Amino acid sequence: MPAPRCVHYIGFKDDRYWNAFRIWGGPVMIHRRWDRIAKHDIGPDDVAIFAEGDEHQPLA
Repeated sequence: MPAPRCVHYIGFKDDRYWNAFRIWGGPVMIHRRWDRIAKHDIGPDDVAIFAEGDEHQPLA
């Protein structure tokens, strides 16, 4: 049985959090910034929601 999909919110600091919450529901993990820990935590079937940019931006 595959692991359940996990929703990650990355870099949210303002009201954009509530906009994402309305669309995607609550996050399972919240990452303050896109860094090596956040990159490592995200699995192949997980969903990563970025406040700005995407997974191709430089790591913090």
